[in-house]
Amino acid sequence: MPLFTSYLASARLLHLIVGALLAVLVFTQPSGGTAAGPFYALQLGLFVVLLGLFYANVHWAVPQLLYRQRLVLYLAFVAGAVLSVGVVHKRVQQQLRRIETARPPRFRAPGPAAGQRPGPPRGGPDGGWVSPAALLAAALVLGLGTSVAAVQRGQRETALRQALEQEKLLTELSWLKAQINPHFFFNTLNNIYSLTLLDGSQAREAIHRLSRMMRYVLYENQNATTTLSQEVQFVRDYLDLMQLRLTDNVTVEFTLPQPLHEVAIAPMLLLTFIENAFKHGVSTEAPSRIRIALRQPTAHTLEVLVENSVFVDRPVALDENSGIGLTNTRRRLALLYPDRHTLTITELTPAHEYRVHLSLEV
Repeated sequence: MPLFTSYLASARLLHLIVGALLAVLVFTQPSGGTAAGPFYALQLGLFVVLLGLFYANVHWAVPQLLYRQRLVLYLAFVAGAVLSVGVVHKRVQQQLRRIETARPPRFRAPGPAAGQRPGPPRGGPDGGWVSPAALLAAALVLGLGTSVAAVQRGQRETALRQALEQEKLLTELSWLKAQINPHFFFNTLNNIYSLTLLDGSQAREAIHRLSRMMRYVLYENQNATTTLSQEVQFVRDYLDLMQLRLTDNVTVEFTLPQPLHEVAIAPMLLLTFIENAFKHGVSTEAPSRIRIALRQPTAHTLEVLVENSVFVDRPVALDENSGIGLTNTRRRLALLYPDRHTLTITELTPAHEYRVHLSLEV
């Protein structure tokens, strides 16, 4: 819509500029000895003809002839139009001067000497079959029309390309969401399945939390953005759900800024990093730790820090396809926050931890 409004505004400005240029081009031509009244009437007619010729060239000749590779026909149109304007303008100008010459003068001026024929009025020769000024004006108008048509075509193609890119962007984002959501539900259902073998009541509580999370996914995830508080509540539900099956060897820390400033954020953008921490940073044998921290250095900046323990002896089979969520999240960040995010992933810190640091301008 803003692009369309801008296009209409530029079109109105173009009409005003073309009209002003034609007026200057037509009404500043020399009169050639023609009286002021007939001359301006003639030039007004020329102005209307040139204006019609301009729009005929922009809206018909260039699209139908030039852009369809009918170059000979287009050149014939241009030549015919220029010559017609020049010839007709000259004939009308000559006729007006004949009428003016034949009209009896109000005051008798000294006539020509005996045997001499009266010549044309002063101001220029009356001969020739074409008006050079009208010829040049018609050529300039057609050249201007061709240039304007080329610029308008470029603007339309640019607008169409931007619309296609926007549609492609929305399609790709929907596709990435569709990939991330099944990935999340697959892991969560596996956790609940494991929990059903241990404690039925906790499994029912887990199902209840999962249903609340599913409502968030089904409704909020369809929108372009959600509020930070809703995203935080979703993360809390996820952490509570995951902690139902954790042992005492696992420490989970979740810190938030106080107070939490409400901002808009893409839904489920943080889940992949947190899910990855639980998938690879939890051990049933060795002590493990997961730290999740949200910070807001400024009102429009959000920082996310996720750290988890690294186990060097973890079997490779557990890491298969582990990059699906991270790869898609990187792509989502590139599409949603171009030049407004910084994602730093350190696979092994000196403290033997995996660290994700995300900074967003929201």
